[in-house]
Amino acid sequence: MSDQPVNFSVSGPPETVLPAPEPDAALALADALSQPTALRRDAVAAVVARWPRYLDAWAKLGDLGRDDVEQYAYYRIGYHRGLDTLRANGWRGSGFVRWRNETNRGFLRAIRGLADSASLIGEVDEAERCRLFILQLDPNGVPRAG
Repeated sequence: MSDQPVNFSVSGPPETVLPAPEPDAALALADALSQPTALRRDAVAAVVARWPRYLDAWAKLGDLGRDDVEQYAYYRIGYHRGLDTLRANGWRGSGFVRWRNETNRGFLRAIRGLADSASLIGEVDEAERCRLFILQLDPNGVPRAG
């Protein structure tokens, strides 16, 4: 046992806020999402192809996936791209990534989508890990709409 005192931070775990996407990327995603239903998925895929680090675009592409497996794949890419982005912005494997910061929402949507789609394809363990991870990142959770 150590003789050193344990010091607790009064501010709690650190919080990471992801940077805003490039303005052109955000405009392109808004335009893609405004396309007619039959064209929307391909339009969002074109945004992802041009800006592959744009997390909200990956989450939206997951929403537009044609089946459970395609959705799972897009959300999983958004999740992994999000982890890379978090690490590049100072996150060290713990701390908050809160929904209240709009720039964090694409990553959090990707995790929520991954949890839901993992459940649908029978990956129950992964779904549970994702749900727990969301609560660790933001104890208030991620709303279904928004």
